Amino acid sequence: MRFVLDAEQRMFGETLRKLLADAGPAKIARAWAAGDAGPGRALWAAVAEAGVFAVAVPEEFGGAGLLPVELAVAAEELGRAAVPGPYVETLAAAELLGESPWLPRIAEGEAIVSLAVPHALDADVADLVLTLDGVERRPGEALASLDPARRLFRAEGGAGFTDFGALLCAAQQIGLGRALLDVSVEYAKTRQQFGRPIGEYQAIKHHLASAMVELEFARPLVYGAALSYGTPDFARDVSAAKAAASEASYGLAKTALQVHGAIGYTDEYDPSLWIRKARALYSAWGTVAEHRARVVSAL
Repeated sequence: MRFVLDAEQRMFGETLRKLLADAGPAKIARAWAAGDAGPGRALWAAVAEAGVFAVAVPEEFGGAGLLPVELAVAAEELGRAAVPGPYVETLAAAELLGESPWLPRIAEGEAIVSLAVPHALDADVADLVLTLDGVERRPGEALASLDPARRLFRAEGGAGFTDFGALLCAAQQIGLGRALLDVSVEYAKTRQQFGRPIGEYQAIKHHLASAMVELEFARPLVYGAALSYGTPDFARDVSAAKAAASEASYGLAKTALQVHGAIGYTDEYDPSLWIRKARALYSAWGTVAEHRARVVSAL
């Protein structure tokens, strides 16, 4: 089984990465957390124009057909940019909706969908809130969240997760981990202590190297799971990927905080956006313990 992206998939990811970087995702995330959804909705439309939602919707409903690898590429880039909003939820909902009239709207980026898994992400700005059995719900009270840009709401009947959503969340975590690794390495090259860049000290090098190895081991599991979509092994492969991606991204969040020191968790410093999101996604779409148990039961 090959895990190397082809030229078109790489170009898709690179195009989306540039689009997100040019949009200024840190400012958008802060606005979203403060209740200003305007910049986030504008970015949503741009992401839709890039074709992200279309590759989650069958051709007969205006999409390009469900393409799991391309969606994993997109989710990784969305995670790398720490983009706020229920992207994973909307993409996962497209798989659940069957022949719903909502599908063309999702493909065009005209519908924001939140899923109660078990809480509904950004339900106050969503056009549709669903439970996993397809029942439409009104959002309940707002709940505390580890990440201010991941605003959670109670939803009656919320429970569980879908394999497809867990896969996309894992891809998102890979992107988060990569962003945290890159910013930590760059900081270690420029931050000086005792007259030397801190990256020259072995303790820092070892932390960053260990975190990088864990991330590099998790990424092929994510794309391997995407390739196994539609096979009997899909659920097992997704759980292996989600457990590994959760540990890798959260481990990098802790490493980034150690490298940056207290500044890494301040609101004004952009890495705090990734650090908080990594912690929040650690237990989203199934806990590490749940996914490990599924892997063991499949052996």
